[in-house]
Amino acid sequence: MEAVLPFLAKLVNIVFLDLILAGDNAIVIGLAARNLPSSTQKKAIFYGTGGAVLLRIVATIVVVWLLKIPWLLLVGGILLIGIAYKLLVDDDDHTDIKAGRTLWGAIRTIIVADAAMGLDNVIAVAGAADQNIVLVILGLLVSVPIVVWGSTLFIKLIERFTWIIYLGSAVLGFTASKMITEEKRIHPFFEDHPAIRIAFMAVVIIGVLTAGFLKKRSDQRKKKNENSFG
Repeated sequence: MEAVLPFLAKLVNIVFLDLILAGDNAIVIGLAARNLPSSTQKKAIFYGTGGAVLLRIVATIVVVWLLKIPWLLLVGGILLIGIAYKLLVDDDDHTDIKAGRTLWGAIRTIIVADAAMGLDNVIAVAGAADQNIVLVILGLLVSVPIVVWGSTLFIKLIERFTWIIYLGSAVLGFTASKMITEEKRIHPFFEDHPAIRIAFMAVVIIGVLTAGFLKKRSDQRKKKNENSFG
């Protein structure tokens, strides 16, 4: 039982991160299939998402393996800090995604677009899984159906309760700082100085949230000024 609880906690964490980061992917799925007949749309979403999941699993397993190479855990953690910040400030609506005119065209668009946008998910999941491949696969298998069939509901939930995005960013900040402190070359230092490790993780989380909040507020002010002058 003691071994099961940490495993389940990590699995819940992975599913949560996947859902937080999957808003863009859900939009891409909808945009890619929007011009197809309703009966064909379901097939495009099912096959396109299936292909994207398989590609994501392979990519994440590759990243899990890569993170075992010296210093790459540190690099992955730094990249994830940037992703945590981007989650708060990114307002891209992806209207440039072309809708597929045929079933296979839509499937191809979903897979290619998901692969291009999936780096953040891959790094986050690989880090949160502590390089455990079973956790990676289970997390993706649980979260992807929710993304496909519950994406609209989840996006509306995030729009209504904006604190969910901040919570997701904080979890990403925690995962990133944990990855950095577990880099083999510097882990002994943090292990010998647990107070410094906790302080470092707190600084990363607070820093990401503060920077994201300030940038978001600055962008909102700019838009308000532009609208008032326009």
